[in-house]
Amino acid sequence: MINRRALGRTIGAGAMGTAVASLAGWFSSSPASATSLGSEASTAGRAKGRTSFEALKRVRAGELDVGYAEVGPAKGPVVVLLHGWPYDIHSYVDVAPLLAAEGYRVIVPYLRGYGTTTFRSSKTFRNGQQAVVALDIIALMDALRIEKALLGGFDWGARTADIIAALWPGRCKALVSVTGYLITNREKNKQPLPPAAELAWWYQYYFATERGELGLAQYGHDFAKLIWRNVSPTWQFDDATFDRTAKAFENPDYVSIVIHNYRWRLGLAAGDPRYDGIETKLAAGPAIGVPTITLDGELDPFTPAGDGSAYRAKFTGPYDHRALAGIGHNLPQEAPEAFAQAVLDADRL
Repeated sequence: MINRRALGRTIGAGAMGTAVASLAGWFSSSPASATSLGSEASTAGRAKGRTSFEALKRVRAGELDVGYAEVGPAKGPVVVLLHGWPYDIHSYVDVAPLLAAEGYRVIVPYLRGYGTTTFRSSKTFRNGQQAVVALDIIALMDALRIEKALLGGFDWGARTADIIAALWPGRCKALVSVTGYLITNREKNKQPLPPAAELAWWYQYYFATERGELGLAQYGHDFAKLIWRNVSPTWQFDDATFDRTAKAFENPDYVSIVIHNYRWRLGLAAGDPRYDGIETKLAAGPAIGVPTITLDGELDPFTPAGDGSAYRAKFTGPYDHRALAGIGHNLPQEAPEAFAQAVLDADRL
């Protein structure tokens, strides 16, 4: 999940929170106000766990054939929304129609190793390092002839969006980043955290072992459900909602990409030397100058101080920060209206 630099609360601390009522809604007919999505969207009456994207598309992009959902007018301003682990494109199944109703063309891709995104060659290194995931999204934008887009993400998706905003700001019109600045510095990741903070990252150490890799392969479904419950303690998702996403973990490269991603972050696996120059730039902690809104979920065990002060200095352009009471790690799926509103507002900063 997120960079180990965050001195988050432990998983158990989430029990203190109370969920915000009526944050999840399915918006399908009446357009929401351009200034506020909350009141109208929250009464739309979504059938929990049964909504989905109507159809998926595929496009050749760099090393991959990328599977993605697309919602909204073809000529609208583009929003690219990026998921994390262990999640998939359905983290945005309620966000996308809200933005489409406002005239945006919304692209939601499966990251490498998930869902219908596949490698074009069996010989390609199954690499999960941060630079290559960002380059996948640049390649996707190129393939779809998208010069510039609003980028939004959480978990792996936030890190990926942060990297593009930092190194290729000409491709990013504005940014919505859950948990703020997540660009990884592997040298800093070697430093221990206080024990309570380390507890939340138990799975990273598990994945560092052969036993952990075998465990993810054998118990991937149960593993992901456990993570969902631990990091979103008040989100009452049903089996249909989870199972819809769990299909994305059947990708033949899922285990390889997940394991490499976490081992690479801890310095236990090498990346691709072709991207050493990019990783050197990222290790320096480049500032992000595009208009940005950062979001924190109060009950996310990886969330730093709720006022965003832990990473505020990294954002040098127009900026706003919002903390969401009663919300855990999968913020766009737990609070779709708040996430969609942040995208709209970031576009106006």
